[in-house]
Amino acid sequence: MNGLFVRALKKKFEMTDEDASTLAKTVEEIFDGEREIEDMSIDKHARSLFYELHKENFLKLRREEYKEKGKFMRRYYWSYNNIAIEQEAHRKPSIEDPYKIYQNIPRKAWLIRSCNT
Repeated sequence: MNGLFVRALKKKFEMTDEDASTLAKTVEEIFDGEREIEDMSIDKHARSLFYELHKENFLKLRREEYKEKGKFMRRYYWSYNNIAIEQEAHRKPSIEDPYKIYQNIPRKAWLIRSCNT
C-alpha cells in the first residue's frame, strides 16, 4: 500500500517524494497495521489530516450507531479507500492546452485589438 499511497499523494497534492513519503508514513503509523481505526483513538491533529484526506477520497469514514444506558451513541471509524488511492496512483496526468485561455477572450475583444494594430 505504501508505494501506491505515496504516488497517489504526490499526484493529488503535487508533493515531493520526501513529503509524500513522510505523510504516508505518518498515516500508516496512526493506523498501526489495522485496516480500520476508531476516530476517538486519534488526536485532533491526526483527525484534521484525516478529514483532508477524506475530502480527497483517500480515506473512508464509517458510522456505527449503538445504544448505551438508554441513549443512542455513535462511533466513527476510518479506513483507507484503496480503490480511490489506486486510481489516483495510476492516473495519467492531464495535458492542458496552454492556449485554451484565449478561447475565453470574447470575439469582440479580438476584433477591437486587430483594428488598433
